[in-house]
Amino acid sequence: MNDSITVLIVDDDLSIVELLKDFLEHEQFRVITACNATEAWDALQHCIIQCIVLDIMMPGQNGFDLCRQIRKESPVPILFLSAKSDDVDKIRGLSLGGDDYIVKTASPGEIVARVKAVLRRTSSPPQTTVETLLENGHLRLNLVSREVFVEGNKVMFTPKEYELLLLFTQHPKQVFTYDQLLDKYWAGIGDRHTVRVHVSRLREKIEIDPANPQYLVNVWGVGYRYEGGSRENVKDS
Repeated sequence: MNDSITVLIVDDDLSIVELLKDFLEHEQFRVITACNATEAWDALQHCIIQCIVLDIMMPGQNGFDLCRQIRKESPVPILFLSAKSDDVDKIRGLSLGGDDYIVKTASPGEIVARVKAVLRRTSSPPQTTVETLLENGHLRLNLVSREVFVEGNKVMFTPKEYELLLLFTQHPKQVFTYDQLLDKYWAGIGDRHTVRVHVSRLREKIEIDPANPQYLVNVWGVGYRYEGGSRENVKDS
C-alpha cells in the first residue's frame, strides 16, 4: 500500500537513481527523480512529496544547501545519501534537519528499508485522537495531525524537532541526557553539538525569549529538562 507515497530521489549519478527507483517502485512507491537541486526544488513546488533521498555532492547547489532551503518551508523527511562515511558530514547533515544519513556503499535494499523506517516514524498516527496540552496553554501538540500550536499559532517543525518536542512535553520535569537523546534519535551518531543545535531550534520556536528559556532548560553538563506541565485530552477516534 505504498503507491500513494511519493519519494523524491535527488542525485546526479543516473545509475544510482535508476537502481533506487527500481527498488522503490518494486515496493510500490511512486518515484520522482531529479539530478540537481534546481530540478528537486521544482518537483517540490509541483508535487506532494512524502520523503526525499538526497545526495550531498552535486553540481551547483549541494545537498546540504538544498536541505537548508527545504527546511525553511517543509518538514518532509530527508535521508542524506553520501559517498562520505566520516562523522563530520553525518553530524552536519543531521544538524541541518536530516532524518537519516546513508553511505552509498549501502545496498539498495537497505536504503529502501531506511526509507520505510523514517516514514513509519514520521507518519504513523496513534489509534486514538489525542491532544497533549500544556497546563499554561502556551503549547499544544496534536498527536494525530502532528501539528504544533504556540500561543494559538501553528508553527512548523521538522520531523526530528517534533519527535524531540513530543518527548520533552510528554515527560515534564524529567532530565534527558545528551547520550540518551543521541541514542534515541540519531542512533548514537553525532555529539553534544548535534543535540544543542536541535534544542536551540526548538527554543527559537517555543520560547518567548530563546536566549533565556523558561520551558526547555539546561541541566548543566547533563542534558535538558522540560519545565512546562502537560495534560492529555483523549477523544474517541
